[in-house]
Amino acid sequence: MTSLQKTLYAWNLLEIKDKELLNFLVGREGGKTSIMILDLILQKPYNKNQLARQLGLDYNTVTYHIKIMCAHNYITSEKFEKSVFYYPTEKFNKVHDEYTLLKEYVLNK
Repeated sequence: MTSLQKTLYAWNLLEIKDKELLNFLVGREGGKTSIMILDLILQKPYNKNQLARQLGLDYNTVTYHIKIMCAHNYITSEKFEKSVFYYPTEKFNKVHDEYTLLKEYVLNK
């Protein structure tokens, strides 16, 4: 058993069915930043400028994470007037419970 498998076992994360979500949040350096962005988007739709200001992040950093989350189909966009707002997809909503477990792991490791 690898050290990652031991850690996942200790946190009871081997039961995670969405391995893509597991790799997205745990297998990348930017998992914490993606979690911060996702948590805001779960509250209400935001545009990139709002996310950057709210989180104190660089606009390009937010853009990078948004691009990855859209590619994984965890968030989607909708244009309203001159702004593009982001919100969770149905795919993400289906794995929200697993997201909560993985979030706790990532933020506490």
